[in-house]
Amino acid sequence: MNIWNSFKEVIFVFLQQIEGVVGDWGLAIIVLTVLVRLALMPLTIKQTRSMYELQRIQPKIKELQEKYKDDKEKLQEETLKFYQENKVNPFGGCLPMLLQMPLLIALYQVLGGTAAHPGILMKYLTESGNVGRFFFFIPDIAKTPAMVFQQNGIVAALPYIILVVLFGLSVWLPQFLMPGEKQQKMIGAYMAVVMLWFGWSAPAGVLLYWDVSSIWGVAQQQIMMTSLKRQHAGDEIVQEQAVKPKGKKSKNV
Repeated sequence: MNIWNSFKEVIFVFLQQIEGVVGDWGLAIIVLTVLVRLALMPLTIKQTRSMYELQRIQPKIKELQEKYKDDKEKLQEETLKFYQENKVNPFGGCLPMLLQMPLLIALYQVLGGTAAHPGILMKYLTESGNVGRFFFFIPDIAKTPAMVFQQNGIVAALPYIILVVLFGLSVWLPQFLMPGEKQQKMIGAYMAVVMLWFGWSAPAGVLLYWDVSSIWGVAQQQIMMTSLKRQHAGDEIVQEQAVKPKGKKSKNV
């Protein structure tokens, strides 16, 4: 537990150092988000690549499921064999996500919290009498949209509401852009609605971190997907040319 608290303290001290340079708590959170994203990039690239490979072979997996629908044991055997032949790890996207979770939880506990159980940043701002601003856009990053709406009305809460909407879109958009079945996309839509409810009660600092991180993630995902599709299409052309029979040369009479 002491190690975990020390880890969070290190993150907060680093955030303080950034704020000391940029002079704005909201901007400091954005800079921290970018640095975290850069540090996690090798893991997220591996995760996106694994997701793409699984989507690419999905039609073949469905063929196997239909072919061996009455023989579960044979289906498992053939599916595993197919994964091995195509060098695809069905759990390849899980490990990078699991490795990110401790850092994401620590960031939430540093930036977030509630009035009853404030995070490190909220507690620091309260005890020091400071107000964490994000320029003129967000007057207080420690307040939640619900709190601002109740205290000052909808006009004052509009910037916070924008963060909540972006928060919901950040959950829905990646699912919408990824190839997949309608059922998966519907699940993403339902999750987005749940996130809107969660975001309404989350401190603006947490929403700011999540929104910036998600924008980065969606952009990186689309760039990688486009690159992987081009690479895959190029490999298929090379393979087709390799197996294509060569034409016979005409003999001179």
